Amino acid sequence: MSEPWRALPQPLAQEVAGIWPSVFPTGVPEFLSADGGVSERDAAQAIARSIFLRRTIEAHGETVQALCQSQPLTERTTEQYLRQRWAEFLEQVSSEQELHSALRKFRMEIQFRIIWRDLMRWSDLAETMAATSDFADVCLQGALDWLYDDCCSQYGTPWGVSPATGQEGPQPLIVLGMGKLGGHELNVSSDIDLIFAYPGKGETRGAKRTIDNQQFFTRLGQKLIQALDQITADGFVFRVDMRLRPYGQSGALALSFSALETYYQDQGRDWERYAMVKARVVAGDQREGQVLMDSLKPFVYRKYIDFSAFESLRSMKSMINREVRRKGLENNIKLGSGGIREIEFVVQAFQLIRGGRDRELQQRELLTILRELEALELLPSVVVNELAAAYVFLRNLEHALQGMEDKQTQLLPDNDIDQLRVALIMGFDDWQSCLDTLNNHRQRVATHFADIIATEDEDGDRIDLAEEWQELWMGETDEATAVQWLGSQQFEDPQASHRELVTLRDSRTVQSLQTQGRQRLNRFMPVLLEALSHVEEPSQTLTRVLQLVEAILRRTAYMVLLLENPGARAQLVRLCSESPWIAAQLAETPLLLDELLNAESLYSPPAKEELRDDLRQQMLRIPFEDLEEQMETLRHFKKAHILRVAASELRGTLPLMKVSDYLTWIAEVVLDHVVDVAFANLTSRHGYPRRADGSAEETDFAIVGYGKLGGIELGYTSDLDLVFIHSGDPEESTDGEKSIDNAVFFTRLAQRVVHILNTQTPAGQLYEVDMRLRPSGNSGLLVSTLTAFEKYQLNDAWTWEHQALARARGIAGCVGTLEGFEAIRKSILCQQRDRDALRQEVIAMREKMRSALGSPSKSGQAQEVFHVKHDNGGIIDIEFMVQYLVLAYSSEFPELTQYSDNIRQMEELGRVGVIPVEDVQELRECYITLRSTIHRRALQNLNSQVPDDAFRDERAYIQATWNRVMLDEQGSS
Repeated sequence: MSEPWRALPQPLAQEVAGIWPSVFPTGVPEFLSADGGVSERDAAQAIARSIFLRRTIEAHGETVQALCQSQPLTERTTEQYLRQRWAEFLEQVSSEQELHSALRKFRMEIQFRIIWRDLMRWSDLAETMAATSDFADVCLQGALDWLYDDCCSQYGTPWGVSPATGQEGPQPLIVLGMGKLGGHELNVSSDIDLIFAYPGKGETRGAKRTIDNQQFFTRLGQKLIQALDQITADGFVFRVDMRLRPYGQSGALALSFSALETYYQDQGRDWERYAMVKARVVAGDQREGQVLMDSLKPFVYRKYIDFSAFESLRSMKSMINREVRRKGLENNIKLGSGGIREIEFVVQAFQLIRGGRDRELQQRELLTILRELEALELLPSVVVNELAAAYVFLRNLEHALQGMEDKQTQLLPDNDIDQLRVALIMGFDDWQSCLDTLNNHRQRVATHFADIIATEDEDGDRIDLAEEWQELWMGETDEATAVQWLGSQQFEDPQASHRELVTLRDSRTVQSLQTQGRQRLNRFMPVLLEALSHVEEPSQTLTRVLQLVEAILRRTAYMVLLLENPGARAQLVRLCSESPWIAAQLAETPLLLDELLNAESLYSPPAKEELRDDLRQQMLRIPFEDLEEQMETLRHFKKAHILRVAASELRGTLPLMKVSDYLTWIAEVVLDHVVDVAFANLTSRHGYPRRADGSAEETDFAIVGYGKLGGIELGYTSDLDLVFIHSGDPEESTDGEKSIDNAVFFTRLAQRVVHILNTQTPAGQLYEVDMRLRPSGNSGLLVSTLTAFEKYQLNDAWTWEHQALARARGIAGCVGTLEGFEAIRKSILCQQRDRDALRQEVIAMREKMRSALGSPSKSGQAQEVFHVKHDNGGIIDIEFMVQYLVLAYSSEFPELTQYSDNIRQMEELGRVGVIPVEDVQELRECYITLRSTIHRRALQNLNSQVPDDAFRDERAYIQATWNRVMLDEQGSS
């Protein structure tokens, strides 16, 4: 017997020798050798290089035989061949189930062909990318054609005016391919990013029951996704990602041309411009699709040279770096330093900045654009050549990594046998040679990337270190000299600072650092000490900053970040000087140091829509089913933005009212996404809850916020008082294969939301959740129907629960359900009440709270401290007065119910004449002063108790007003 594996490296030769009899029990079959042009040596090479190829031959020999007989493996995989071959599969399709099966069998055959030719290097990168992209196009168009006709037979044909011709007629679905699919550069094992669009409004014709066009195209889109994405006994075709569409996961699945154009014109973000650079019509009517692409072009390409794009480029560069550090992606050839993404980023940067003027840049293929950049003299030839060579090498390597097991990965292998496989595919004798070449390419890419997309900090000069700081840290001076030097640099406790530095330097962790880590620490500490000498109380600040230094001793990349960015270093010491709370946050989550890179954004926290957009962008590449990564990213998102708010408050760029607004917006955006994640997780398992008419619900679930969240008054450490409601039909069940009752579905949805928020992960807890304000408190159901909620509020709720309702508002989830809640809230608050009885109940509750939570006073003596919230003349007095007045007078003045926050409720009470306007103004100032104190003390890690002589005037005014409103008034208005 011949031994065709002899030429393989030894470990692979042994492996192939062992499996050869099971893969080829009677030798290489005729259909491979004769029809496919495959020699025994080729076969040995192929099964050594790819487990996927080996398993396909073993388990699906008939598939391999069919593909070889349709066209030999030695011939190129062209678009014409793919269309012809799909037509043969399509002949067997007469039902949606058969369509699914045909697509998956087609995929197995073509995937084998593409991976074989690529890993054997029978095809070059251009052919592999084109074949994979063409295959996706054929699958999309083939599935769309069949499903469109099927939907038309059920719902009628969608009808409307064609933007291309101006004539009425049938409307098509246009499928935009984004990312590498749009660029005709798809990976061999990639997901596909899609956006669905249709020409315009209208209704279907030709069926008994008409539906509007959007409903038709939404259903068609859902079926198209299922046809490709759903995992069946035959596998799947492509993982489909729809999160690049407007509004992401929460947006409509299909939008009209005009809606898309309006969205991008009014709300399109910088990252969406980047995404749209690659957009291409991959299925549907090409002529109609071109009209859409033309309408979106002004959004992508500005008519002028768009230098303003540089700021967003720097922001996106920081996001890349954060992602690499957060996920440990140094071995990821796409996302890591010097990887594929950095090459793409450089090219797209030039496209966005100059594409409006230089039409040559309005193309999609990266290698084509690189040559255009050279021709336009925007990049030197040497840079273009190095980037192009690196791109080809990295993409070939990416296909090698994915083709081994037909898996979507960009991570370098960590075991010897797979490393040897990759080296063999890439044409190297051993792994180290392959790795050396890879590292050379990545180093060049990283250098060009840094040169082209450099931040101002990276361009700055490094500090010339004073010898004294170096000697001090290294222990090269005696203690007396060191202490004297620290004292001369304004350290208020030089002895203590010197002891802390010696303790750190001599610690076991520092002593056990590897050479590189020790070198970085020794460069960093003198720079840090010099920076500390410029803040107030540097000794105290050193104590706080050393928490962070100890946290990053094993992750010295953060030291490099602070070394190379003087601005970030200055922000670090200033913030730690001003707030021990911020210092603790940074030590707990060093990744937050990235926020210090851009002082402008650090002190200008984003508004709610920008927050929503930032979160959407971060979540784009995290599947909803990857709950652990979703939870970690949410926690980092929250911490990063709360840090911005805290920094802004310390600097004075955000007044108190705005601080609470921003902290509340962060929670709202997080809760919105958490509902989406939890809902997607459950529907993937159980299907969608059904309504009584049989239609699937969108969500019908909503979150109501009470307390500080409802009152738009969150603090830095506030928990969330939540109530869950739904408007679904509890008698119905979900429409999935593993169907459950709607009531069970919504309970599990609420449990999943609480789990995501409450669970402690390596990044900490997202929010602590308090559910005690739900109907019947801890003994009540976790989620109520709107009907049950209203019944409870009408018949069983206590007065204090109606007080809480005054501070409640809808936060996240189904808009219709939230509107239903608001109607109930207003109805309850506007009930006629006996004001005297109400006043006595509110006073009793206030005394109960004061006894439980206020400052204890010693017998016969005045209390030594004042609790800003709970003591007489504190915040709770104002809140209870306002809540009493809202409950007492809303029946007479319904407009009192329109707001849930104390400030605007007070202002409305003054406007309608319930209390004098001068009282409103004075109470408002007292309220803001006391709440500002709580915020500031939180940033100092202090509680809400202050010396008893604080705020004498404010307390006296609040108590006098309380006596006037709550004790002296006899029920008259």
